[in-house]
Amino acid sequence: MVVKLPLAKRCPDQGRSMSGGALSRNFPKRSAHALTRGEEVSASDLALAARIPAFTGLKREMVDALLSEATVSKLGRGQVLFRQGDTAVSVVIIVDGWVKLYRVTPSGDEVVLDVLSEGESFTDAVTISAALHRASACAVTRCRVVVIPADHVVSCIREMPEIGIALVVATSMHLHQMVQRVEQLTSQSAIQRVADFLISFAPSTQGPCRIALPYDKSLIAGRLGLKPESLSRVFAKLRLVGIDVRVSEAVVNDVAVLRRLVVNDQIRFHGSEKRGQAESFAVVR
Repeated sequence: MVVKLPLAKRCPDQGRSMSGGALSRNFPKRSAHALTRGEEVSASDLALAARIPAFTGLKREMVDALLSEATVSKLGRGQVLFRQGDTAVSVVIIVDGWVKLYRVTPSGDEVVLDVLSEGESFTDAVTISAALHRASACAVTRCRVVVIPADHVVSCIREMPEIGIALVVATSMHLHQMVQRVEQLTSQSAIQRVADFLISFAPSTQGPCRIALPYDKSLIAGRLGLKPESLSRVFAKLRLVGIDVRVSEAVVNDVAVLRRLVVNDQIRFHGSEKRGQAESFAVVR
């Protein structure tokens, strides 16, 4: 589903992306661009990077070898990591913040493919084949990312083929997740998608709670395959059953209501035939 956002909402072009310019043409002998813009990786950054799914099952010495050339880059909101059509020159692991993965259609519409956060990575197989990125990535909040030069990754794969297999498996898992997301967009109603999204960030499984929204509502709409006005209508309906979505949080009277909405999105109106009597709403069980 295509979501057309106002131009001002899109990630601005802030000069060259992390993988742009001369680096986009070929693998450099050493990823000087990432190193000059990066900082030394802290122990906590390394610990988080070592736990990403792509490295699951690898021996500790293999992970250490991969991370030996890693640096950390800080990104401001709206800064582009790489663009659709850039040559992949690094593996990027998010250690703090949120990053949007998106494509721009020939007509200029922006399609949000995913929004990734701490402990997730861009380890697409294009990184190890000098191919082109099939989507763009941009920071939607202030971020810190661990960057591993692709030429170093390739060198490690030559010495330890198990690393290559792990990256291919990780890519396959990501594709599977994308298929599940497409299935969700085509099989769930707008209310079900929003309820499912809120549940994924709920701090508790029952009773009242406050859910912090991870990013702005225009991006939530894109992530869920909705237009901003459609999302606003869903929020208005949710208020009828005790779910008040505000600027940066959702106040929920009972998380169980959200769970019921994922299964059945019907909201039933209970009105009185007598004027002036209070009206109430409930989720159809």
